[in-house]
Amino acid sequence: MCGIAGIISTQHQFVNESKLQKMTDTLIHRGPDAQGFWMNSTKNIGFAHRRLSIIDLTTNSNQPFTYQYLRIVFNGEIYNYLELKEFLHQKGFSFSTQSDTEVILAAYIFWGKECLHEFDGMFAFAIFDEKNNEVFLARDRFGEKPLFYTTTIQDNQSHFYFASEMKTFWVLGVEKQIHQQQLLNYLTLGFTSNPINKSETFYKNIFSLPPAHSLTIQLDNNAMTQKKWYTLSEKIANKFLKKSTKNDELIIKKFSALFGQSIQQRLRSDVSIGTSLSGGIDSSSIVANIHQLKNTAQYQPNTFTASFPGFEKDETQYSKAVAQHFQLNQYFTTPTAQDLSNHFNELMYHQEEPLQSSSVFTQYLVYKLAKENNVTVLLDGQGADEILGGYKKYSHWFLQELLSNNLSKFHKEKALLLTNKFLNDWNYKNYFAAFLPLMTSAQLSKKAENIQASTSIINKAYLHQFQNKKTLQKPVIKSLNDILYFDTIHFGLEDLLRYADRNSMAHSREVRLPFLNHQLVEFLFSLPSHYKIRNGFTKWLLRESVKNILPKEIVWRKGKIGYEPPQKNWMQTPEMKELIIESRRKLIHQNILQPSALENKIMVSDAHELQNLDWRILCAASIFKK
Repeated sequence: MCGIAGIISTQHQFVNESKLQKMTDTLIHRGPDAQGFWMNSTKNIGFAHRRLSIIDLTTNSNQPFTYQYLRIVFNGEIYNYLELKEFLHQKGFSFSTQSDTEVILAAYIFWGKECLHEFDGMFAFAIFDEKNNEVFLARDRFGEKPLFYTTTIQDNQSHFYFASEMKTFWVLGVEKQIHQQQLLNYLTLGFTSNPINKSETFYKNIFSLPPAHSLTIQLDNNAMTQKKWYTLSEKIANKFLKKSTKNDELIIKKFSALFGQSIQQRLRSDVSIGTSLSGGIDSSSIVANIHQLKNTAQYQPNTFTASFPGFEKDETQYSKAVAQHFQLNQYFTTPTAQDLSNHFNELMYHQEEPLQSSSVFTQYLVYKLAKENNVTVLLDGQGADEILGGYKKYSHWFLQELLSNNLSKFHKEKALLLTNKFLNDWNYKNYFAAFLPLMTSAQLSKKAENIQASTSIINKAYLHQFQNKKTLQKPVIKSLNDILYFDTIHFGLEDLLRYADRNSMAHSREVRLPFLNHQLVEFLFSLPSHYKIRNGFTKWLLRESVKNILPKEIVWRKGKIGYEPPQKNWMQTPEMKELIIESRRKLIHQNILQPSALENKIMVSDAHELQNLDWRILCAASIFKK
């Protein structure tokens, strides 16, 4: 796990070590163990790297790394590198290190750009291919690792910059140009990204290479070609099972095997490994599967938990039950409002873009706790809700799907989901949505427009100038898998991955996500909805797979708590109110808020409430120049 950066220019002698040093200085938290630079002979290409040593701790694996006619800077982990290395060795390749970095380059020589399909991992990298005189950049399937880029033109010369974080550009003088349309959608609707254009960020002149995309820069003519190299499809998963052979026992066995293999490969490390442990089914299942492997010290991981004494949604008792069941060491952090006010600017420095809620800060302190206890790698449960139907909202789409094709099951599941507290309500709108999905999509889009237009605190001139109704369009949902796909690929999961990446790397920690093994994800999307939600429980398949190795009260917990801190209480403290008022002033000065905003009462809200306006104001103000 590392920080990468680079410059590709049409101007010879443009790149120098001073510029590369400035870039890596901003990334030192991502890689405190080593730094390295490389420039070509004409100094129009330069790569820079900060290393967090995880695999092969020797200096032989420092980057930029050279293999034959290739040079690479790489951020991430290729979990199946040992299997690929053995295959490539049989094909005649030799290796001088024990790293996964070297395997990437050998794979690139053997498979070309199609090598990306061979990798099970999280990655963002840039390869200079001297033979073909081009630079090849790529990002992993679901967007676990970031890769940003920007282009400037001076004196008819083009300069392309890439990096793991945006602050790397700002130290070189790239201007902060706020993307006001993105900011408007965030303030009024809570959008932390643009679902119809994954390249856009909160800055007009900085772009994100979308997940599952590559970018080739041909240096002979300075041409750039972006390509989507991976598409998640239900069809590709049919290679696992023929529909005629699907049955519960076989499905559970297959899921358990894929999940177990994913975890086992994500335990490959030359440094200490631990886990986050919330007490929910996701993190608990990871701990349980690690315990099944046993035998070595890394299979008894230290666990790290956020605790909120006295808060009604605190999950400490559940996390303790899991840790005690497996006799694991458990460390606690107890975030407070004072912590949030003290560290808010620090949090936003690392995150760079606005946040959904203060739960992001809770995660930030969990990874800080891991650093304080010398655990470098953590396994975490992000992605499980999106691929297994874990959020309460998914129960609505599941029932809508049943309503149109199995009325008796609909009535049964509705009653059980209400009993088990996985369904908040059900009314005529849900019946409408079940039979008229196209019209429902149109109405939800119109609702978003109305919410945006009726947010009275927003300056009307600002609203009219930057509103783009196309970005508010809602997808047409006909089944549970439709909404899971939308949240996994288009809108939701990538934002959570951004939070996890910045929070962990702020403390020089690496986070690995077993639920995002692509074979596991593909398998789950090949299955019908009743493997995700059944008998009144979400994540039915996951629960069934661990019911004999986890305490019953964890497996069959009722209701869903979304890793939630007491944000409403925190926002009522004098320190937080002062930060909010100052943020309102800043946005009034930017002509984003009405001047009357200073007279409005502060609207305190829970972390996952839809109306979370003052939290958004707090985050939005932080991205402007001080």
